[in-house]
Amino acid sequence: MNAPVTTAMNGTPELSIGDREFAALAKLVHGESGIVLADAKKGLVVSRLARRLRDLGLRSFGEYCHLLQAEDGADERSKLISALTTNVTKFYREDHHFRSLEEQIFPALIARARGGDRIRIWSAGCSTGEEPYSIAMELLELCSDAAKLDIRILATDIDPQVLAVASTGQYTETASAGIPESRRARYTSLRNGRYEMSSALRELITFAPLNLVGQWPIRGPFDVIFCRNVVIYFDAATQERLWQRFAGLIPVGGHLFIGHSERLGRSAERFFTTTGITQYRRTHGSPDPTTGAS
Repeated sequence: MNAPVTTAMNGTPELSIGDREFAALAKLVHGESGIVLADAKKGLVVSRLARRLRDLGLRSFGEYCHLLQAEDGADERSKLISALTTNVTKFYREDHHFRSLEEQIFPALIARARGGDRIRIWSAGCSTGEEPYSIAMELLELCSDAAKLDIRILATDIDPQVLAVASTGQYTETASAGIPESRRARYTSLRNGRYEMSSALRELITFAPLNLVGQWPIRGPFDVIFCRNVVIYFDAATQERLWQRFAGLIPVGGHLFIGHSERLGRSAERFFTTTGITQYRRTHGSPDPTTGAS
């Protein structure tokens, strides 16, 4: 049996988590979000949750597990997922994806929109919003009147706290460092030491909570889906289901962007053709949009 992982709580006795409590937390987190917590994550779990236990006046992880599993524990389960979710993002992360949008994908989509078509883009796992705002900037570079057309960006995340940040559209100088200077000048304004996204960007984007492993209250189709550096936290079976569900919402000719360390599973590969680094075009098959089954 592994020794309990402990951490001090600001001068109070050390807080420890044993194997039983960790297993209970890992099972709950997986069921709620699909995230896998390996034993090696014990230290991370303790460090991230110690403040939460202190704020709740709890003395042990056993008490915390009891609270989470109670009938009225839904709010705390949401806070648990927020505490354990890794939200590492930046503007124009993996910038080759945005060059592909500008040079290969958006011109054709804009032409379709000008002809009356509905165009939809989904940023799944958008975190604090840098990704959808980057997408919107590239769209406006080519189509300044995009808001007058039927083009919209859906940005979702499981964590309501990061969505609240995204919805403000305000970022520190450090957080906004990845924005190219020409885009920064056109689409942001400096207010009280923070860069604020323009109304032209904001009116293109809808932020909404969504759990990728739960029911999706959306039907698509989506011409472009970004889901980058999200599924790496899921087990292989969950990853396979997600890739197939995405395929079911992307029409033939649509595009999927994933993270630099992610790869499509075999069951989803048959629906796509590689068009760039971690970039795919939907070309084959007809998966069910709910189950992914062909």
